[in-house]
Amino acid sequence: MDAPLHPDTVARLRVPSLALDGCVYAYLWRDLSAAVDITEAQRTTWFPATPLCGMSWSLSGQVQELAPDGEPGGWLPAGLIGGPRSGPKRFRSTPGGRAFMVAVRPEAFQAMTGVDLGALKDRMLSLSEVVTDPDWQAFDRAMQAARDEHDAQRTFESFLLPRWRAARARMAAEAGGGVDGSATAAPRGYSGWMQHLAMRAVAAGHGRSVRQAERRIKQWSGQSLRALRLVSRAEAAFKSVRRHEESAEAVIWSALAHDNGYADQAHLCRETRRLSGFSPEELRRLVSESESFWAYRVWV
Repeated sequence: MDAPLHPDTVARLRVPSLALDGCVYAYLWRDLSAAVDITEAQRTTWFPATPLCGMSWSLSGQVQELAPDGEPGGWLPAGLIGGPRSGPKRFRSTPGGRAFMVAVRPEAFQAMTGVDLGALKDRMLSLSEVVTDPDWQAFDRAMQAARDEHDAQRTFESFLLPRWRAARARMAAEAGGGVDGSATAAPRGYSGWMQHLAMRAVAAGHGRSVRQAERRIKQWSGQSLRALRLVSRAEAAFKSVRRHEESAEAVIWSALAHDNGYADQAHLCRETRRLSGFSPEELRRLVSESESFWAYRVWV
């Protein structure tokens, strides 16, 4: 896994329009076009488990998913939708690849499309195959034809905004809120979003059982409340590690495990390996030193 940082790659986190609050979590932009001498290892990207849905478009180049043993699969469609992931994923781009990626809250995507999130979990499929509405298929083609990250974001937001407004009004009505969408505006971070989703599930149940609220959470998010708690805790621990890195402080793993709600350091190690594929110390080093972990670096 020799993939040192490359000086000519571009990786950016882009902030969505405030009008899409509660729907779009963030945009990611990856551009390898200026990295003429980039190696195969440096063209590989690691993503961790996530409770969010992912939409992505290759504006140039192609992408293939790699199996756990590193064996490459077939080339993926240019426009993709992926459901929540319970474990890590690894992809490799061709030289010169450029991709625009969107992290979408699953309940928002489900409300706009009616797609069964359980069927999407841990899968990456063609967007036009999953959402068969002709308008969405035309949108998919327009995104693939975008010139750059700015054009892609404009195209994405102009299409999604009216659909999100309509879905947000329905979601707010279900939760007993007004049409201004205040009942659907979730806080940043997995923990705040998870708590917001749980509150919405309780409000929508009008006093029904906890089990029914948990079923609604799974319908809206594609995952159980327990799974959401695990990834929420992992995100908090990862942010703690990044804060230590930025302030040049040593990471004491036993203390970090305690501060973030793990039973002990061994528990932290098991959960980190399950969600990322690496031990906490391996992951810390790779995020700092490996080109392949660019998504971790820009996310926080």
